[in-house]
Amino acid sequence: MAYTHLTTKELTWIENYYEIIEKAYIVAKKLRRSAQTIYNVYHYLDDGRTIINYYERYKANKSKCVTKFNHSSYSVEISNLN
Repeated sequence: MAYTHLTTKELTWIENYYEIIEKAYIVAKKLRRSAQTIYNVYHYLDDGRTIINYYERYKANKSKCVTKFNHSSYSVEISNLN
């Protein structure tokens, strides 16, 4: 299962729901995300930090995430798939 990073739009929604004191598990259902993902953002905001700080840290960590698979060494002929 591939991991999809949170988008800035999703982070904005999470922040808005946090500010109106919406339960994290309800936000998770609305955004179709794991409840733990939403709880992680909520706990970050609970510590007095901002969503901008979260996104900057998130971007820095995301840039360290590299694919271990070498795509150039993998090729498939589409005609063989039929």
